[in-house]
Amino acid sequence: MPPLLFRVRLYRFLLLLLVTGVVHAAAPDFLVDAGWLEGKLKDPKLVVLEVRYFPHRYQTVGHVPGAIQVARFKDLGDNADAVLMRLPAREVFQATLRGWGVDDDSTLVIYDDSRSVLASRLYFLLAYYGYDMARVKLLDGGTVEWTAFNDLNKEAVRRKPGRVSLKAGNRAMLVEWTEVYERVVVRREPKVALVDVRPRDMYSGKVIRHSVQGGHIPGAINVVSLDGTDAQSQKWLSLEQLAALYKDVPKDATVITYCHDGFRSTLAWLQLKALGYRDVRFFNGGWSQWDHSLTLPVVQGDAPFDADFSL
Repeated sequence: MPPLLFRVRLYRFLLLLLVTGVVHAAAPDFLVDAGWLEGKLKDPKLVVLEVRYFPHRYQTVGHVPGAIQVARFKDLGDNADAVLMRLPAREVFQATLRGWGVDDDSTLVIYDDSRSVLASRLYFLLAYYGYDMARVKLLDGGTVEWTAFNDLNKEAVRRKPGRVSLKAGNRAMLVEWTEVYERVVVRREPKVALVDVRPRDMYSGKVIRHSVQGGHIPGAINVVSLDGTDAQSQKWLSLEQLAALYKDVPKDATVITYCHDGFRSTLAWLQLKALGYRDVRFFNGGWSQWDHSLTLPVVQGDAPFDADFSL
């Protein structure tokens, strides 16, 4: 067969595979599977961190052998703030990491039982405080992935205290409510995209859950970050599917994500970064802070703006 004809047929074959879904773009390099983790368990520099939705299951159901328990509300938020789950201070989070045995050269594997929603919060905090993210991995599929071929362990785990040193928080990665109000509500900057990543019925206000009032911040569009994962396997969807999910979010915009308490929004942040979005920011305090003020404007319904804000 002539070389040119061979190349043409090979190209057509690969294109067919791509169209039919057999071939996908490469997965993000921070995602690992159970086989990868199993092969690393004896590495002395490995620290496995479990963030469960129901934290007691660390003891009652079990955990990956050697995994440290992360209490998601206590360990991943500012416990002294009136608004739950604002970011903890650097020195507080650093002390928490040291208590888990984390050093500057540790390899961290984070997993949860909630489709990466909880693990992504810890991932974001590590990135925000300047940890070497080449050393941080997420177990794709979490507990579902691990238990498909491996057992859990119920033994408590303690590690020698670590000596990790974090950097000052990267303020370019987050915004406060004042910036959201100024750039989105007041000035309506065309190059700012505010993304509410909660379920559709909470965004619209049809359902009020974990909040005082229903609805969303004026100007926010709704993209449900959990829709970027598979409900059964709890694994990430392909990058092509994620790109389709976020198709209405322009890549050249400053993208701000928010949810109730900063878990789903960090998943969205991570999904967008995996897609190559360059300027993605996390709303520190999120809907909890906006909603509980009881004075900041709120829109109800399926559209970003209501009649008052459409003028």
